[in-house]
Amino acid sequence: MKYDFTSILDRHGKDAIAVDGLGTMPGFAPEAPKEGFDAIPMWVADMNFPTVPTIPQAILARAQHPAFGYFNPTKEYYQSIIQWQECRNGVTGLTASCIGYENGVLGCVISALTAFAAPGDAVLLHSPTYIGFTNSIEDNGFHIVHSPLQLDTDGVWRMDFDDMDAKIKQHHIHVAVFCSPHNPTGRVWERWELDKAMEVYRANDCVVISDEIWSDLLLSGHKHIPTQSVSEDAKNRTVAVYAPSKTFNLAGLVGSYHIIYNRYLRDRVRAKSGKPHYNSMNVLSMHALIGAYQPEGYEWVDELCQVLTQNIDYAYDFIVQHFDGIRVSKPEGTYMLFLDCTEWCEAHGKTVQELQKAGWNVGVAWQDGCMFQAPCAIRMNLALPFSRVQEAFRRLDKYVFNT
Repeated sequence: MKYDFTSILDRHGKDAIAVDGLGTMPGFAPEAPKEGFDAIPMWVADMNFPTVPTIPQAILARAQHPAFGYFNPTKEYYQSIIQWQECRNGVTGLTASCIGYENGVLGCVISALTAFAAPGDAVLLHSPTYIGFTNSIEDNGFHIVHSPLQLDTDGVWRMDFDDMDAKIKQHHIHVAVFCSPHNPTGRVWERWELDKAMEVYRANDCVVISDEIWSDLLLSGHKHIPTQSVSEDAKNRTVAVYAPSKTFNLAGLVGSYHIIYNRYLRDRVRAKSGKPHYNSMNVLSMHALIGAYQPEGYEWVDELCQVLTQNIDYAYDFIVQHFDGIRVSKPEGTYMLFLDCTEWCEAHGKTVQELQKAGWNVGVAWQDGCMFQAPCAIRMNLALPFSRVQEAFRRLDKYVFNT
């Protein structure tokens, strides 16, 4: 490969909670490993690869000028997004007026929620549910109503459209938060699924906030379909949020963006995020996005998806072949595995917390899945060099599941 996905990065002391946060954030981060084991970070959703070189190059080039005053986003910033969306997602007709900066996806979720709902109102989400949604939505006084995803006979997570419709009606819901691709299950929704979901939302007059931050990280040839692209109605009722941060490992720089075609929705969301004067772009994050969306970035992401596919395939096959009682649906996007440990825990008389701790003890820093509205689950980040994925599963096999 042209780019480096095999080097093992030493992230200690380099502003990475993935490694420095172990044992310091009770109830959220895994515990540090026992003596004799190094930590393999497989929890918080960032990657352990060096990013595409054009990003630090762009940041350093801008940093060479010693003034960092007030600024406006450049035409190059908007054009980079428009071209990326066209080439990666087949989006046509996108203009700069529909694009707006966001400090983060969750910030945009809250701006949109507070623009179209009041504290105490119910909001529809699918479960399992990304913990960031849970915390930010509940912290702002909204009531989450879950519509559980269901595993079909082929082990594929599916939306229950009748349940969505019934709960929207029962709780008088008019704003829904959607996740595409879905975190933590890794589903990449098919067009017919998006069509049916958006028809449910249309029939119940719901504004849809669609988190599409994972849309570039696709496995085994799967294709992301933007929620706004499935119909004219979907285009006009959806606030979509994207970012280079998940794709290129830039979460520490901060810099997401929304795409909102409908002028009324756009005005209300921007009023909520703009009037408090908190939602201002960082000049270096702007140049990071421009650096990411260069031709080298397109190549880098294509190689990254090959690496992630290899990691996911290896981990999935290893679990199926070696870990009796662990159920896992093979992801189609993201770099996360979501393990249902119910049968294994029952067979071995252990709690999922004891299972998690056994992994933490030997340096497999996986994540408590209970935080994602799943009672006996573990989430695993596989965005690491393949050698580290292999070592993690060697330890799980020897010390955790088959001792």
